[in-house]
Amino acid sequence: MRLRNIPRAEGTIQAHHAVIKRPEDQRGCWRQVFGNKRPIRIEIGMGKGRFILNMAKTHPDINFIGIERYSSVLLRAVEKFDTEEFKELKNVRFVCMDARNIADVFAEGEVEKIYLNFSDPWPKARHAKRRLTSVEFLELYEKVLPQGGAVEFKTDNTALFNFSLGQLKEAAWTVQAFTYDLHHNEEMNKDNIMTEYEEKFSQRGNPINKFVAVRR
Repeated sequence: MRLRNIPRAEGTIQAHHAVIKRPEDQRGCWRQVFGNKRPIRIEIGMGKGRFILNMAKTHPDINFIGIERYSSVLLRAVEKFDTEEFKELKNVRFVCMDARNIADVFAEGEVEKIYLNFSDPWPKARHAKRRLTSVEFLELYEKVLPQGGAVEFKTDNTALFNFSLGQLKEAAWTVQAFTYDLHHNEEMNKDNIMTEYEEKFSQRGNPINKFVAVRR
């Protein structure tokens, strides 16, 4: 599906105070960006921002950074941030970048946790390395997470989920918990915040898969 380009997206993003324009300049200094020493968590591929904004609202003692590759998608998150419900949040920032560059943007151990929600499954086998749960990406995450730092992944795509569990094993990560039916798992669904896709797929009756894994 072709991503619709929104001409005003780039200008709006560049002018917005919550968008970090040169994120590589903040490497190792993200706590100064927020003005505190609270933990930093990132969401890679945040889409329209529903998850990360609600996380920031629910957890004011944690700093959140939403990463999105496409400016036309990031625009929607920025617009949501500017609504009455979220505009006073001080603990969220946005970055427009390719996730493959996260080690250039965050220093070792600077990120406490990474959220991956309904990531592109890249279904063709030759594109497996592009999946955000591939060994290649797990190795990138190890460069920014501390020992014990975690990745949380949700998807309705069971094939992608099984692939991801296999990649975690290959990369020697520890799976703390996983389920093939999140919304019927009382423990893992506790305090769950849904994304736009999660709500849509759940309404269709699709079970949601989730794992929590810790870096080696």
